[in-house]
Amino acid sequence: MSAAEQLEIDGRSVRLSNADKVYFPERGFTKGDVVRYVMAVGPGMLRALADRPTTLERYPDGVHGESFYQKRVPKYLPDWIPTARIRFPSGRTADEMCPDSVAALVWAANLGCLTFHPWPVRRHDTEHPDELRIDLDPQPGTDFADAVRAAHEMRDVLADHGLTAWPKTSGGRGLHLFVPIRPEWTFVEVRRAVIALGRELETRMPDHVTMSWWKEERGQKVFVDYNQMARDRTIASAYSVRANPRATVSAPLTWDELDDVHPDDFDIATMPERFTRLGDLHADMPNNPCDLGPALALADRHTQDDELGDLPYPPDHPKMPGEPPRVQPSRARHPETS
Repeated sequence: MSAAEQLEIDGRSVRLSNADKVYFPERGFTKGDVVRYVMAVGPGMLRALADRPTTLERYPDGVHGESFYQKRVPKYLPDWIPTARIRFPSGRTADEMCPDSVAALVWAANLGCLTFHPWPVRRHDTEHPDELRIDLDPQPGTDFADAVRAAHEMRDVLADHGLTAWPKTSGGRGLHLFVPIRPEWTFVEVRRAVIALGRELETRMPDHVTMSWWKEERGQKVFVDYNQMARDRTIASAYSVRANPRATVSAPLTWDELDDVHPDDFDIATMPERFTRLGDLHADMPNNPCDLGPALALADRHTQDDELGDLPYPPDHPKMPGEPPRVQPSRARHPETS
């Protein structure tokens, strides 16, 4: 077991313990490698996380050990790391850490945090998202290339409604599109906008894209996971490490390179060089907030013209007004099998 080290970062002294503990056996990456990775890409990671209530996905014994999501800050949180109180769908509250320095990210990495899951809000206003997030999730039988095709078409859908997206890999087979928005709308409204945009994409690519919440109805298509915009649902931050054998990371991309990359291109060994060479490709994203009005107008037209209502919420949410039954279609058709 290696001796603990004190790292000086941002004028703070942060403890690194057990740096030689292996976190990714297939590639030999250690906890120290993860911490050094976080330090190397820290400014970009901080841009994605700064002042956002953040859930920590922790693997204290590496990717093959037990893991858990830490939403509430521990009692031993340093007093120099700010927090924010967030409200869960149940109405209960919790205080989550809000990183404001690379030192805070390294502190969390020392606890075994691989993936940071930020809320789409800032700590001074936790009720109004400032990011609209679209999760393009390839279903079995599809792959990253299918997600790329869907992303290009979704880019056009967004542009038609005055919205600009920044793409990044999920770290797996999927793609994330982040749209900065003015913090003027509620979680319910932003989710409603994602549903409307997803339905428009599904109309344009009916053989390739699905909005079905139920897996049995999705087929071999790319699922637009609209519930990732529901309260207390989060998406891995840019530059976050993913818990897979390759130690891939969620990589910010440009639209021009989207067709030429693969998620395996980006891991904790390759991303630092890319970050040094290109910087944070999404650095300007927070400076370009969009108006969600046109997307909400699209949602209104869907409701009025096509009689398209809401879609099911995640199971841990209370029943919402206008929500359809949360009943798996096969069970609804054959109640005797329930």
